[in-house]
Amino acid sequence: MTTWPLHGLRLGCREVSLRPVREADLPALAAILPADFEQDPRLELFPGLSDEHNQRRLFYQGYWKALGTWSPSSWVLHFAVAYRGELIGVQTLEGDDFPVLRTVDSASWLVPEVRGRGLGVAMRTAVLGLSFDHLGAVAAVSSAVAGNAASLGVSRRIGYTDNGVGLIAVPGGGVAELQHLRLTAEAWQTAGHGRTVTVDGLEPCLPWFGLI
Repeated sequence: MTTWPLHGLRLGCREVSLRPVREADLPALAAILPADFEQDPRLELFPGLSDEHNQRRLFYQGYWKALGTWSPSSWVLHFAVAYRGELIGVQTLEGDDFPVLRTVDSASWLVPEVRGRGLGVAMRTAVLGLSFDHLGAVAAVSSAVAGNAASLGVSRRIGYTDNGVGLIAVPGGGVAELQHLRLTAEAWQTAGHGRTVTVDGLEPCLPWFGLI
């Protein structure tokens, strides 16, 4: 039996392939982390560190936190995304109280050199295919700062609809406005996006999602 079968999970959609991030991937991924990557604005920045250093620190810590706190009820899975054999970004899938709520959230980043080719849509579609067609999700949600046109555009191209606006507190006493979106399993199935998604290596991972 493999101790951590999630490492064997593989997703594909059109021109991109996805596999769970491993420790050995962190330096290479941190090196290509784009300057405009939108971290969760609620995360604390260390004074005395540059923006770049803070970004990379938070990227590493996000990976370790997800790995160390995984449970079938609440999990975060970071996928390394490859295009033409090269790492180009990370797609994250999250399920909080998943066995009860059956709802997933997502986040991602992509290097600037390959933007505008539909790859952001493909990588999001891949994890939604896993969620709706294999894990039994009933809805997917996403949120982005109101000015993040790229993230909002990906969501709307897939079929998410607006689901309200919220405010969150950020370090320093400020607030940020988030646009929330939601996609239902019914809308996903009607659109037929799942036909472009491949999923391999899932069966031994099912207990990790509370499905056995």
